[in-house]
Amino acid sequence: MSPITRGIESSCDETGIALYQAERGLLAHALHTQVAMHSEYGGVVPELASRDHVRRVIPLIRQVVRETGVSMAQINAIAYTQGPGLGGALLVGASVANALAYALDIPAIGIHHLEGHLLSPLLSDPAPEFPFVALLVSGGHTQLMRVDGVGQYTLLGETLDDAAGEAFDKSAKLLGLGYPGGPALAQLSASGHPGQYKLPRPMLHSGNLDFSFSGLKTAVLTLVKQSDDNEQTRANIACAVQEAIVDVLASKARAALTHTGLSRLVVAGGVGANQSLRYRLSEDVGKRGGAVFYPDLQFCTDNGAMIAFAGALRLAQQPGKKDYRFNVKPRWNLAEITETL
Repeated sequence: MSPITRGIESSCDETGIALYQAERGLLAHALHTQVAMHSEYGGVVPELASRDHVRRVIPLIRQVVRETGVSMAQINAIAYTQGPGLGGALLVGASVANALAYALDIPAIGIHHLEGHLLSPLLSDPAPEFPFVALLVSGGHTQLMRVDGVGQYTLLGETLDDAAGEAFDKSAKLLGLGYPGGPALAQLSASGHPGQYKLPRPMLHSGNLDFSFSGLKTAVLTLVKQSDDNEQTRANIACAVQEAIVDVLASKARAALTHTGLSRLVVAGGVGANQSLRYRLSEDVGKRGGAVFYPDLQFCTDNGAMIAFAGALRLAQQPGKKDYRFNVKPRWNLAEITETL
């Protein structure tokens, strides 16, 4: 029987636990989101996030045990998010993972948070085959990667300032929407009129695969100040924001496929749940004869399933080391992990 890997995700404001086995796939996963707690403050409060992870992680582990009947003694490895993320939040997951691994005498595997996102579409059916281009779009990251295999990642382009998720969130705040801003803005934009306002598409014609969204935020601020404050106007502005971000992401993704000569695109991260982005990418890439792969909506945001899955793939490549000294990496370049194989 293939090994069973437990995944622990605690990089920001979700506590995620999962069990994965290659033969049977994802056995179970549990998630607690802190959105309700942080919404009172308009954004994530790191200290509160860390304390909530402490409260949630053990009960969620027990919940997954009850659901699967897989005892702690049957676990072969524990994967945890080592970075990037909030330092205190990462320490909660890392310390619990290494303590459990030490007690069970099994490997503890530190996983890059973005690698988890990048590989999460492989949990879906159909799953993409290597190689492919990956568009990673989350709250703090916007990157294009060439992926030739597990741990074989080449950075093609990245944001020079605000990420796409930050552009959504900051624009939502300017429109008086709550936290989390991205989904709220997408919902409001559904009642907006396309083309009512024209916002800039930063670096759309830069000739490279890098992104920039800080200029868009400034333009939204100016537009909000100059516009009438009513629901339809706000919806029209939200629609214009979404159109601008989707245009940039779709254009750069097409350029990345042309640059690499690949036909498969993988989209991962929280912004990957945006339905307008999914429709546009599927349409654009489909016209080229290519295919786009997305994680299930439940796995777009942070979750333990992607960490358990990435841990299982890492464990299959090489046996995990039983060295329970650990550190966390709040800032961690994804390209660096190729050196750990």
